[in-house]
Amino acid sequence: MGRRPDDGRLSHRECAGSSTSSSSSPVRGGVGKSTVAANLAAALVMAGKKVGLLDIDVHGPSIPKLLHVEGARVQATPTGLRPVHVADGLKVMSVGLFLGGQDQAVIWRGPMKHSVIKQLLKDVDWGERDYLVVDSPPGTGDEPLTVIQLIEKADGAIIVTTPQEVAIQDVRRSIMFCRRLALPVLGVVENMSGFKCPECGTHTAIFGAGGGETMARELEVPFLGAIPIDPKVVLSGDGGKPIVQADPHAETSRAFARILRPLLQRDLAAAGTQLKRQEGLMKVAIPVAQGMLSAHFGHCEQFALFDVDTDAKTIVSRQTLTPPAHEPGVLPRWLHEQQANVIITGGMGARAQSLFAQNGIQVVVGAASADPERVVLDYLAGTLQTGNNVCDH
Repeated sequence: MGRRPDDGRLSHRECAGSSTSSSSSPVRGGVGKSTVAANLAAALVMAGKKVGLLDIDVHGPSIPKLLHVEGARVQATPTGLRPVHVADGLKVMSVGLFLGGQDQAVIWRGPMKHSVIKQLLKDVDWGERDYLVVDSPPGTGDEPLTVIQLIEKADGAIIVTTPQEVAIQDVRRSIMFCRRLALPVLGVVENMSGFKCPECGTHTAIFGAGGGETMARELEVPFLGAIPIDPKVVLSGDGGKPIVQADPHAETSRAFARILRPLLQRDLAAAGTQLKRQEGLMKVAIPVAQGMLSAHFGHCEQFALFDVDTDAKTIVSRQTLTPPAHEPGVLPRWLHEQQANVIITGGMGARAQSLFAQNGIQVVVGAASADPERVVLDYLAGTLQTGNNVCDH
C-alpha cells in the first residue's frame, strides 16, 4: 500500500507470486503500528478487496492476538504454506504462529531473521489477492530492510507515529531510510492523536497534537490523517476484532476510512494509467525553457504535454501549459492531475524522482536539450539518447 511507524506497509502488485498491495512502516515501538495495520487490512476487506496480512515482527508479533488466531496452525501444502483464513477476503500469516507460545522469547540474529522472512514472503500461497499488508517491527533494522529488498514492486510504506517529539524523530529517520532504499512513502498516520471525553466531549491532547502532520509537511510526504485515542480500540483488539469491523460507525473507524480513501484512489488512478498503456495511449510531459527541453524540470517555463499512441509510435495531440509556482511536491501532483504517465528531462534529484513515482509517473533523465516533439518521437521509437543525470543529488 502494494503499497508500508508499526511498519504497517501497503504494497501493491507483485509479492509471493500474486497481485498484491503491501503496507508497512518502520518506527519506534508503542505507536500502534500493528493496530493500524490490522484495521487498514480489515477496512480494505470491507471495501471489497482480497487482502493478505503478513506479520514479520519476530520479537513481538501482535497480529495473531489482534485477530484472535493465536491457536491457529499453519499447514504446508504442495503449493506452499497456507495462511490462516480470518474472514472472507482476509488471510493472515505471522511469525507468531510458528512459536511454541505467547511467552516464548525469540533470540535470532540477522541472518536467521532474513531467512524466515524470505520464506514467509516466497512460500506462502495467498491465492487471489489485491493487497498484501506487511506489519513490520519498529526501526530501520533487519526486518524492514529484508522486506524492502525482497518485494521489488512494493507500492510503498505507510508510516505510523504518535504526536510527541520522541516518536517524530524516529519517524524522520524511517522516512530517510525508505528514501535511501527508493521505497515510496505513501503517507504518515498520526495515531493516539488526542482523546475526546465520552461524557463531556472535552478534547485533550494527551500526547500533544499535530506533530505528525507538521513533520509530513516538512518532509514533503502525504499526511493521511489522525486517529484519536479510543478505549474501544483496546477492547476490540483484545477481543480479536478490529474496531472498523466491531464498530464501523465509531469516530475511530471513520478516521481509518478517511486514511484509506486516498490510498484506494491512488490505486484507481494507477489502474487507469495501466489501462491507457494497454490501449496504447499515454501522455508524455516535457519541461520546456525557451522552446527547448529544459535541463532541469524545476527551472522550466512551461510543460509540453503530448498525447501519444505507443502502438503506432505517433503523437496524437500536443498542448502547452504553464505550471504552478515551483514548490516541493507541487509539480508531481500537478502533472498527475494532468494525467501524465512519463516525464522526460535533463536532470532531476532523487527526492523529486521519488515524488513522481508516488504519483504514478515514470521519470526519464539525461535527455539533451532539443525540440520537445523530436524528444517524444525518439522516445516512442526507442532511439532517445540519454546521458548523465545533471541533477543527481
